[in-house]
Amino acid sequence: MNPKVDFYFIKAKKWQEEIEKLRTIALSCGLTEELKWGVPCYTFNKNNIVLIHVFKEYCAFLFFKGVLLKDAKKILVQQTEHVQAARQVRFSSAGEIAKMEKTLKAYIHEAIEVEKAGLKVPLKKTKEFTVPEEFQKRLDKNKALKTAFKALTPGRQRGYLLYFSAAKQSKTREARIEKHIPQILDGKGLDD
Repeated sequence: MNPKVDFYFIKAKKWQEEIEKLRTIALSCGLTEELKWGVPCYTFNKNNIVLIHVFKEYCAFLFFKGVLLKDAKKILVQQTEHVQAARQVRFSSAGEIAKMEKTLKAYIHEAIEVEKAGLKVPLKKTKEFTVPEEFQKRLDKNKALKTAFKALTPGRQRGYLLYFSAAKQSKTREARIEKHIPQILDGKGLDD
């Protein structure tokens, strides 16, 4: 156990029993406990294997390369349609976790083997993401914007494309694009 991570378990108001159980399971598999992104993260040879996170409706183990696991028990969930590599196992009670302990350990050991084998998740390239029509028109009309957007890292480009595309109405997409043009021109990502 890493004392730097203890606060996460102490401060938990909801899911405390459940996340303590998940912590015990992860540590029993020989993983190193670290604090990353403000949550407990369990690593093997400095490679992320699984983390614990909580939501209103459930708590979860998130397997970083979950898409590469066999998922024999069909328990892995893709958080959103845009998540490419990670997969969750969701829980709503400590009893559920206790019943699945053996399976969870098997999944963790499989995830460790994925890391040992050096397997990589083939990620979708930025150019494969849809550019909303409203943004494409802006890029075509504004050479500086097009140059600035192309200069962004692929991750920042994807962030904008996903954010702009998520709006259901053209009017909303236009407003989002307009609001973020200065950031793009400044070479900043959506959350910078």
